[in-house]
Amino acid sequence: MHPGMRFSVDPWDPSYGVSLDAAEGQSRQEVDPGVELAVDQWAPIDAPSGVSPPAATLFVDGVRRVDAQVWVNGGAEAPEALPALCASYAAGVICCCPTDGAHLAASEVRRGLITTAEHAVDVVTAAGRYAVDVISAKANQPPAQALSQRVQGLLNEVEVAAAGQARERLGVDDDLLVVDGPLRGRDRLARAVGYIKTHHTAYLDPELNAVVARLGPGQRTPMFRLTSTGGWSRYTWYLRLPCEAGAPWAGVVRLECTAELSVASAAALAGRTQVTLARYASAGYKDSRAPQNLYPIAGLERALRRRLGDAGVLYRALRAAAGRPMDSAAERSMDSAAAGPGTAAVPLPARETATFAALSTRAS
Repeated sequence: MHPGMRFSVDPWDPSYGVSLDAAEGQSRQEVDPGVELAVDQWAPIDAPSGVSPPAATLFVDGVRRVDAQVWVNGGAEAPEALPALCASYAAGVICCCPTDGAHLAASEVRRGLITTAEHAVDVVTAAGRYAVDVISAKANQPPAQALSQRVQGLLNEVEVAAAGQARERLGVDDDLLVVDGPLRGRDRLARAVGYIKTHHTAYLDPELNAVVARLGPGQRTPMFRLTSTGGWSRYTWYLRLPCEAGAPWAGVVRLECTAELSVASAAALAGRTQVTLARYASAGYKDSRAPQNLYPIAGLERALRRRLGDAGVLYRALRAAAGRPMDSAAERSMDSAAAGPGTAAVPLPARETATFAALSTRAS
């Protein structure tokens, strides 16, 4: 049993990223462009006629923020300090349906202490609890990279939970679930597509990329399959949203779905995105990321960031709690008497304590 845990907060401002190198390498993918049409038959595909939008369109998004980079003091077997992240993350679902219009169908906020220190315990502050999550870094993997990937994994789990809650409350089988970003970790969600706004990788050769450049509003490319060295496989396609004529890839987004579907089912899902997503495309005078940043996703992101709480307040709460041993049995910071001689508790000003309490009430 560890009598307590001490940690310190890195003075580096987390809004600039963590001071440790947390670059995440990307796995390579194999591309098969002939799953729907032969390569020599590639051409823009019009939106299918006779296909109506779903009864409800659910937009899923999540936000994450590193509130502080901390160092957990090692135990008797590991005297060196170990890196950790105190992070807040939230996920939610915007439902767009004829009955209630656009409304927040589900949301959840969590805070966590992600670390490799096996003796770590929850960090309890006046602004909320950071639940400990102990991980093991892979061989030759930078610890900061492992911590960052775990935060993303936890966020994916909350997104899946929020999507399940929204669907349970809605009770409609004819819906479309649009996940902001790749489907990573969310492949098994039914009737789900990943929505990728930015293009960091060129998957197609120049001849097929020319088909993307020729897309008209509402048209899509034929599907192609991506297979990762990590073992996952997805169908994906490019779609152009309504926008003013301009750059060859203006208004182009990439969508993907699980490759566990048949080609015909995946093509039907792709056709449904063509008749659904255009109505939510944003306008340039309202959004600098138009038209790709869909209105429901932009609104959901703003709502979730508000629910994360004030970053400055949370950072001060962590600084106030730092240096006081965390009592895992009592699940609170130990006072000066319990901590032993030479350790002083850090009192909080009354005004700041009230601010922390108000923030915790809003977050809950």
